[in-house]
Amino acid sequence: MSAADIKKGVDQKMQKSIEAFKTDLAKIRTGRAHTGLLDHVQVDYYGSNVPISQVANLTLIDARTIGAQPWEKKMVQAVEKAIRDSDLGLNPSTTGDLIRVPMPALTEERRKELVKVVKTEAEDAKIAVRNLRRDANEQLKKAVKDKELSEDEERRAADDVQKLTDKFVAEIDKLVQAKEGEIMTV
Repeated sequence: MSAADIKKGVDQKMQKSIEAFKTDLAKIRTGRAHTGLLDHVQVDYYGSNVPISQVANLTLIDARTIGAQPWEKKMVQAVEKAIRDSDLGLNPSTTGDLIRVPMPALTEERRKELVKVVKTEAEDAKIAVRNLRRDANEQLKKAVKDKELSEDEERRAADDVQKLTDKFVAEIDKLVQAKEGEIMTV
């Protein structure tokens, strides 16, 4: 395996880590309603857990309320229970077959907790990026040992991998700053 292949592979994997981090950030609510908040909520659908979007139509009723309308009438209680039991701290109310999910206003204390959650997610993303760097460096050392690369090529490639790592860590920091600003805005 050439140094270019290793660098290209690590670049793609680091990009996927950033995408996963962005997805995690989107799940953290900021007081405004958006249907993406409920993406990871699982509903018990005839014995198997499925995402809420596969059993109900999700809409925005207004800026602070999400509407969930199950396609089957008997799924109303299951969807409501899944939303209530999720770790989002939401309290849905049902009128007929429409489930209204109001977004409670965030307290200052809750905003600070959410910022801590964002920073924890960021640290996890950084750890993932650093682990990818470590794996790439091990691949480079193995390539030198197998005489596929010279030591100079390995050193240059390791420097490039470090630059990639620095670039992605900086991007994570930038995303954290933006999300932190969004959360702390009243």
